[in-house]
Amino acid sequence: MDFDRHCAEIVHQTELLTTDLATADLRAPVPSCPGWSLGNLVRHIGGGHRWAEQIVRTRATDFLPDDQVRKLDGDDSAKLPVDWLLEGATRFAETLRAAGPDAEVWAPFDYATTSFWARRFTHESLVHRADATLAAGTGFVVSPDLALDAIDEWMELDALPQHFDYKPQKRELLGPGRTLGFEATDTEAAWFVDLTGDVIVWRRGTDPAPAAAAVRGSLTDLLLVIYRRKAVPGEGIEILGDTELLDSWLGHVAFA
Repeated sequence: MDFDRHCAEIVHQTELLTTDLATADLRAPVPSCPGWSLGNLVRHIGGGHRWAEQIVRTRATDFLPDDQVRKLDGDDSAKLPVDWLLEGATRFAETLRAAGPDAEVWAPFDYATTSFWARRFTHESLVHRADATLAAGTGFVVSPDLALDAIDEWMELDALPQHFDYKPQKRELLGPGRTLGFEATDTEAAWFVDLTGDVIVWRRGTDPAPAAAAVRGSLTDLLLVIYRRKAVPGEGIEILGDTELLDSWLGHVAFA
């Protein structure tokens, strides 16, 4: 999935969100974000778009304060701020396109271009839309190519060895025979996660040897499981093998 598609999806996912929440009560709790209301979630999404847009627009060379992403109090008795949400997403996409995919800008880890921000906020917007549908009781639908890219990005980010510096306890995942497999039942897509070495290694596809823990379900359900938006075991999800390993792995990963 290329840069232009990512820019377009930031706006499209926000448009879908406003449709999903058209009649929702912003005071409703968000089950997948404990302690948050739908209003908190909406302010987080809109604030995130504005924060990242500022990083790109100013060509920031260091982290910018992100209070607008984290300070989420507001009036949840009001209507959904549709115009505010769409304005932030549209402005962010326009700023990204104006900068182009290779403009140098601060980003976490070893990333340093606008392409990171376009991809990251595509999936930030997508998964938080899933949060919104869970809270509002509406259905969550995602195109297969977007779901594939979201899982690939998550796998890429989670495998970065820098995580071990920030959270040394994550090394508890590593050990002999510790492998996981994720297989979609509605399309030809699978992922293999190898925890047997000194770092986390992942790849698309399966392995000749069965994974110690395997998860099978629709592509959408796999996306929600991997981002910890769907509990396991759960409806439509099949788990084979070492369930304790799967639980441990899920306990060490997070998406905010």
